[in-house]
Amino acid sequence: MQKLVLLGDEAIAQAAIDAGISGIYAYPGTPSTEITEYIQHSKEAAAKGIRACWTANEKTAMETALGMSYAGKRTMVCMKHVGLNVAADPFINSAITGANGGLLIVSADDPSMHSSQNEQDSRFYGKFALVPILEPSNQQEAYDMVRYGFDLSEHFRLPVMLRITTRLAHSRSGVETRPQREQNAVSLPTNLRQFVLLPAIARKQYKNLLGQQQALISESESTGFNIFIEGTDKSKGIITTGLAYNYLMENFADRKVPYAIVKIGQYPLPINMIEKLANECDEILVMEEGMPLVEEHLAGLLHRGIKVRGRLDGTLPRDGELNPNIVAVALGFADTRGKEIPA
Repeated sequence: MQKLVLLGDEAIAQAAIDAGISGIYAYPGTPSTEITEYIQHSKEAAAKGIRACWTANEKTAMETALGMSYAGKRTMVCMKHVGLNVAADPFINSAITGANGGLLIVSADDPSMHSSQNEQDSRFYGKFALVPILEPSNQQEAYDMVRYGFDLSEHFRLPVMLRITTRLAHSRSGVETRPQREQNAVSLPTNLRQFVLLPAIARKQYKNLLGQQQALISESESTGFNIFIEGTDKSKGIITTGLAYNYLMENFADRKVPYAIVKIGQYPLPINMIEKLANECDEILVMEEGMPLVEEHLAGLLHRGIKVRGRLDGTLPRDGELNPNIVAVALGFADTRGKEIPA
């Protein structure tokens, strides 16, 4: 165990090494590139024989990682958000074939389009594929979620998505590592037919995937990455996802928010926590980096007249990344109550 100062990308890479991966496959694209580069330059990774390969495109990376997972090895595939479009075919179908060795897909989104052609939100792909999604709020969580993500993948025999954004990927923080895990031995699954998605097989596999959803929701409810924080002011409740939690905290110098908060870092959404928040508060403010996935989902989840505010109603901007000052305005402050943000 050691304390390191790492970029978010580097924390993900170090966690993958420590989690016992045998390979990482990727196509370069900001803000995901540094994950693979870190492993390529790591003496630890070299000593362990970890394959760290750039591929022809994201689809090839996904397919190669799937092959390693099918053989029982832990593997990670990395790309930026628009690369997930290229990898969509094998990514979506990997949820139906299932995984054998732990399989983690890192998709790095780019709100505000710092180096991208659009602002698409990878969480919609994860929701569409019906796979678990992890979304860290800081570098330590990024490390911890990677370690947990491989265990989660092997427990449910499903691929797991880790969704990050540019600010997390390219900012540094202290990260405390944990003891390393040995790599998996080659272990072929007993039912090889599950990886052949002919219609007769795919129909059964898809029913199995649907049958796992309630267990995935229960897992989200019990994990430490989804937290209900009590509040004294019931005029509003707040839901934050990923990095948005930090922007909320920066508006309170003592980090004591008077409102109840559901801090979300894992999907499927923790339904019981959200319903508890709705029952206790007059309205809900949703703060999420990217598109209003959670905000839209609440309309179908909450069968009552509670007001939900966020990006859809203009309380927060419809485009671009959040920051403490934008969140301050949404809270009704003239400006952030925390430290000044450099211009």
